[in-house]
Amino acid sequence: MDTATAYPVTRTDAEWRDRLTPEQYAVMRGHGTERPGSCALLHEKRAGTFVCAGCDQPLFESNLKFESGTGWPSFNDPVDGSVETTVDRSYGMVRTECHCARCGSHLGHVFEDGPPPTYLRYCINGVALNFVPES
Repeated sequence: MDTATAYPVTRTDAEWRDRLTPEQYAVMRGHGTERPGSCALLHEKRAGTFVCAGCDQPLFESNLKFESGTGWPSFNDPVDGSVETTVDRSYGMVRTECHCARCGSHLGHVFEDGPPPTYLRYCINGVALNFVPES
């Protein structure tokens, strides 16, 4: 997350720690990564919407989720305007980090090796998401 950017949803560090589990906090506020294959949402196949665990912003529709074989939930495209990106130069490589446009929480990374039609793969930490099934 870009600490210089003012997001519509802001919280103190204490409020983030109260809202998120320790693993969610490490990933979403500390730019961490969950262990591959560790999140139940990796196998979620119902119709619905994946929302930000930090602010409930709708991020990804289930019809754009696909199995990438990476161990993290993967999507072609986010809900319009819900995800922003920045350049991530950590770990000696250059990647495109994606974060929630509403609260700035780190979600994962986007790569250009996905399936058609966008050829994008939004590789998202499952702990950064909650799933809301269609009613």
